[in-house]
Amino acid sequence: MHQLLAYLKFRLRAGTAHGLHSPFVYGLYTTVVIHDGEFGAYARVEARRQALLADERVLAVADFGAGSQVAGAGGARRAVRAIARHAAKPPRLAQLLFRLVNHFRPAVTLELGTSLGLSTAYLALADSRQRVISFEGCPATAVVARETFRELDLGNVELVEGNLDDTLPAVLAQLDVPLDFVFFDGNHRYEPTLRYFEQCLAKAHAESVFVVDDIHWSAEMERAWAAIQAHPAVVVTVDLFYVGLVFFRPQQPRQHFRLRY
Repeated sequence: MHQLLAYLKFRLRAGTAHGLHSPFVYGLYTTVVIHDGEFGAYARVEARRQALLADERVLAVADFGAGSQVAGAGGARRAVRAIARHAAKPPRLAQLLFRLVNHFRPAVTLELGTSLGLSTAYLALADSRQRVISFEGCPATAVVARETFRELDLGNVELVEGNLDDTLPAVLAQLDVPLDFVFFDGNHRYEPTLRYFEQCLAKAHAESVFVVDDIHWSAEMERAWAAIQAHPAVVVTVDLFYVGLVFFRPQQPRQHFRLRY
């Protein structure tokens, strides 16, 4: 119900390319966000998705986040096909991640929340020259994600397994290069979301791109999104309802956009 009401409110306020006066956001929206062409990588990842949707293995799932809001999707034991159907990013959103990476060409990408590895695959295939570091808390899910990486021959992905509260600070402390792109999908609660944001922000630069998933998933996530928008380091945000895009570009005027996707 919260998501339905949030979406109705969003639709009343969200705009399109018409009347969009920021050249940076206009170009990003028209050439990347609403791009409807096909890339060769899409078919490869979607073939893997179909295999996972038919996978009847049952996993013992450890959930360190806020769980699932899909009826019947929770529980300590879940079939791979149920995770692929309810927890994996749908093609439309995963392919948006692909296009964003393909456009911005990051050297180092972090993904907080691997799941079965489908969104990771889209991130990694968008530019094989980048280093993709993906974090997954559930050991059983990580096993299937590694199968995805082998199946798609993803040699540029590093999977970090364990509780994100512990693994993210450790990896960031060892990282000797800045973060170019971060996808936050690890914990849909207010405090952890802001904590992970601040931790990654310490390694960001003016051209970094942060993508926050499910910003209208709950009242708590909407509060986290509002706090991110108000952060003094944040210059431009784009609310696409399903995800929020965050930019730190000091040459841009401070602006926040709601755009239909």
